[in-house]
Amino acid sequence: MAIDASDAARRKILDSIRKAQGRSAAASAADREAIDTYLRAHPRGPLPELSGDLIALFRSRAEASQSTTEIVADEADLPAAIARYLHGLNLPRSGCVWPALAHIDWASCGLALESRGATGDDAIGVTGSFAALAETGTLMMVSGPRTPATVSLLPETHIAVVAASRIVAHMEDAWALARRELGQLPRAVNFISGPSRTADIEQTMVLGAHGPYRVHIIVYCS
Repeated sequence: MAIDASDAARRKILDSIRKAQGRSAAASAADREAIDTYLRAHPRGPLPELSGDLIALFRSRAEASQSTTEIVADEADLPAAIARYLHGLNLPRSGCVWPALAHIDWASCGLALESRGATGDDAIGVTGSFAALAETGTLMMVSGPRTPATVSLLPETHIAVVAASRIVAHMEDAWALARRELGQLPRAVNFISGPSRTADIEQTMVLGAHGPYRVHIIVYCS
C-alpha cells in the first residue's frame, strides 16, 4: 500500500508541473511522440569500441569492482551454483528472492528462499537483472512488484543471476532496451557496480557501508 501511495503522490506532483507549464495533466500520445521524435533526432555521442566476448569483458570488469562471478550453462543450474557459493563462505541458505524468479526450484538444493521483498533480517538476497553492462561490469535493475529493489539493497549478500543474452556493450544500449521493452520507466532504475563502499572516514575503503558488502554474479547462457 505504501508503494501505491508513493506512486500516486509522484504522479500528482508531475501532473501539477505539467499544468503549470500549460500542458495537459497526463502525458498525451502527442507528448510521447514528441519525446520519441526528439530522441531519434539526437543520436548517441561517440562510444568506446568494445571488441571480443562481451560475457568475458563483463565478468572482468565486474570482478575489478570487487564482485565475484561465475558462469553456468542454463537457468536450471542456478540453485546448485548458489548453494555451492553459500557453502564455500559458510553463509546461511535462507533469505529472499525476486518473485520474478519464484518459478526456479530453489529448494532442490536446500535453499530456503522466500519470494518477496527483503527485510532487515535477510542475510541473502537473490535477484535477476534487467541488463548488464560489459563496459563497466554493472548490473541494471528496474523496480516493480516482481522485482523489488530491496532484495538487492538490504541483505548483506546480494546474488544476481544474469542471462547472457541480456549483457550489452554500453549503458546507452541498456537504456534503449528499457525504452523498447518497458514503454514507461519504473519508479526506480538502479545501477550496481560491485559491493557498496565508502572512503569517507580517513580515506579508508570500507565495504558494505550503504548496502551489501558482498555481490556475487552468476551468468547463465540459456
